[in-house]
Amino acid sequence: PGRTQFKVVIKALSPKEVTRIYTPRPLDRNDGTFLIRYRMYGSVTKGLKIEILYGDQHVAQSPYILKEPVYHEYCDCPEEDPEVWQDMMSCPSQEPQITEDFISFPTIDLQRMLKEIPAKFSQTRGAIVHYTILDNHIYRRSLGKYTDFKMFSDEMFLSLARKVRLPDVEFYLNVGDWPVEHRRANDTPGPVPVISWCGSVDSRDIILPTYDVTHSTLETLRGVTNDLLSIQGNTGPFWENKTERALFRGRDSREERLHLVKLSKENPELLDAGITGYFFFREKEKELGKAQLMGFFDFFKYKYQVNVDGTVAAYRFPYLLLGDSLVLKQDSQYYEHFYIGLKPWKHYVPVKRNLEDLLEKIKWAKENDEEARKIAREGQLMARELLQPHRFYCYYYKVLQKYAERQASKPEIRDGMELVPQPDDRDSVCSCHRKKPLREDL
Repeated sequence: PGRTQFKVVIKALSPKEVTRIYTPRPLDRNDGTFLIRYRMYGSVTKGLKIEILYGDQHVAQSPYILKEPVYHEYCDCPEEDPEVWQDMMSCPSQEPQITEDFISFPTIDLQRMLKEIPAKFSQTRGAIVHYTILDNHIYRRSLGKYTDFKMFSDEMFLSLARKVRLPDVEFYLNVGDWPVEHRRANDTPGPVPVISWCGSVDSRDIILPTYDVTHSTLETLRGVTNDLLSIQGNTGPFWENKTERALFRGRDSREERLHLVKLSKENPELLDAGITGYFFFREKEKELGKAQLMGFFDFFKYKYQVNVDGTVAAYRFPYLLLGDSLVLKQDSQYYEHFYIGLKPWKHYVPVKRNLEDLLEKIKWAKENDEEARKIAREGQLMARELLQPHRFYCYYYKVLQKYAERQASKPEIRDGMELVPQPDDRDSVCSCHRKKPLREDL
């Protein structure tokens, strides 16, 4: 482990086809498993051959043969049949969070939303983007001045539309931090279905994967470093060689984080916590000091990780789970789309909101090393399952599908909307070879 060198060769199945394919080094997860990524700079029509070699010997059931056409990321060649695509992607049949989110919305009244949402939410928050997807084209208009993060949603919707034909749908996406719809189903008037990146126990927003893990998924396809897959190949020393203290680094975006630093100063043998940037509590910098930034991979030199909310849910949580350290998670009213699949004491150790039991939990972990290691491992395995790139695509699609099924009227391209164009990637040849369904089959 940590030293085994594999050779991965990926090439077009047909010798008549040539395309450039980049394959970075395998990511060693230090448990006998490896992640292999590759990026294509062109499509192949006859399929791919993937060889995994140790020396000259094929291993891990190599070679793998993909006989269908394989398209590069920017190839606009959607599968026309969503059922075929979902089956090919091994999408789960149910996503419990999506089921729960739509309970409040048996029908979706687009006319009411057109009247109400721009007036109610765009003025107060200024971070609402109005989208219409029609004939697999994406249109949008920004409602407010804090909508720059639409670049993440734009990119994900475009990427999804290149892979599968999307339903015709019209919706409002909140690209701000906080969920915005706090009315309950039995209120008059009732809630409207705003889509957000973060949920809370007292809001009715429909949740998508955060902009952070969305961006990470898209970056994974480009093969860069600090993403959900690369974390898994950079989890620091083996468990027994990690520093037996809890670690926290982050901004001052919540008062409990300041309390964490005070605890650290009083109990340095248990906790190493520091604020790396002051914005909300600048007057506290002189008292608490400012910690140097750490590379994220260096977090995993520590055996325990403290996860404390920022302005909303701490978006580092999925990354911490994917390491092989034990996550001590603050109790929170906020949640991301995948939290519903996690259980305290099985996947992480819960800590009270005010952190009054944090030191006690760190001591417990030190005194119960095998149990702590087991929880860390269970959390890591569950995160690997829930946070795979294909699961995000499936989740996005299922939210749009469920939403489209409940629309009471047809979506339209509204005044002020502009087309979000697909990227023009002239460097990569793209020819669609999917079989178009016959009209009588539609």
